[in-house]
Amino acid sequence: MIEPMPPRELLLASLDGEECDRVPVWLLFPYHPTGYYVDVRNHPLYRGIFEASKRYAVMLDRRNLSHPLFTPDVTVREESVTDGDAAVTRKIRLFRGERTVSEIRIGEAGTTVKKELDCEGDLDRFLSFPVETDERVIGEVLEGQLREYLREKDEFPTEYGAMMLDLGEPVNVLYQASNLEEFSIWSLTRSDDVAALLDRLMEQKRIVYRWCLERDLADVYFLVGSELAAPPLVSRETFRRWIVPYAKELIAMVHGYGKRVIQHFHGQIREILPDFLEMAPDGLHTIEAPPVGNCTMTEAFRRTNDQITLIGNIQYDDFRRFTPEQMRRAVRELVEECAGRRFILSPTAGPYEEEIPRGMIDNYMTFMEAAREYGRLS
Repeated sequence: MIEPMPPRELLLASLDGEECDRVPVWLLFPYHPTGYYVDVRNHPLYRGIFEASKRYAVMLDRRNLSHPLFTPDVTVREESVTDGDAAVTRKIRLFRGERTVSEIRIGEAGTTVKKELDCEGDLDRFLSFPVETDERVIGEVLEGQLREYLREKDEFPTEYGAMMLDLGEPVNVLYQASNLEEFSIWSLTRSDDVAALLDRLMEQKRIVYRWCLERDLADVYFLVGSELAAPPLVSRETFRRWIVPYAKELIAMVHGYGKRVIQHFHGQIREILPDFLEMAPDGLHTIEAPPVGNCTMTEAFRRTNDQITLIGNIQYDDFRRFTPEQMRRAVRELVEECAGRRFILSPTAGPYEEEIPRGMIDNYMTFMEAAREYGRLS
């Protein structure tokens, strides 16, 4: 009897477009805790799924390393005040008499959020802040996190899969700080100014990525930025200006060190799939079919010509609403649709809910079991 491919070998072969003995399954479960997912390894509701994933799935231990955005003369102050019946928390960024302010206001009328970049004047002030590009300063901050990261890397059982670093892309900071209505308008009225900021942020990303790559910290890099400046929020022209050149360079850098890249994209991806071919990641997560997205897996394979491993695409909400039989059927149909292609089966989102119903637990198990049943390739 031929032994099945170990999870790590299966993962890397799939991302490299090489022959696999079965369809890989990725639940998006990290091995170590993160701020955006449940600690599945230790949470009582998820523990059984996590243990089963060691047998049925591949694992990518997604980690983040922080670094300073601006030089030290850009300071940040936080304050909490009461304004009438509302509790107000503010984050104030200051530089040479200029300031930007984000605010969360919680009162009887509900919660309101003011983004740091809420008008064109805010954008002008933000553009004037000096980005930190001193390799020594950035290196010292990263070095301060290295011991803990290496402890986690040593603790992660390599046979399950691989360490995966999520280091961000230039656009992330701007998107997260912006009122999105203004962000969309700036793509038309201030595109050159934004591109100049992205160029400065890219100088920083080059330093961070190179620092990690030179130390062989991860086998896979996760790029989460392309969905932040894409149609319909902004035009494809803006996508090609604010996203494509930076991601393309970072992906080429990672490949230069013999590592792999997975890009993440939620949303209307069909018309921009050729741009992902230009960026050239090894994997692309997640292709969303209608009605949530606009592209079936069949169409995505046609447009990418099997040059990228496509990852997806059972909707996270389906894990909550399906019966186990519906989940089994969805997995079977998806595996059949993707047969013979570069494909990793996964949910569209990771485990972000602390409390999940029994049916959702059953569907995670059914998802893995059905993949094993229907996903044999040799």
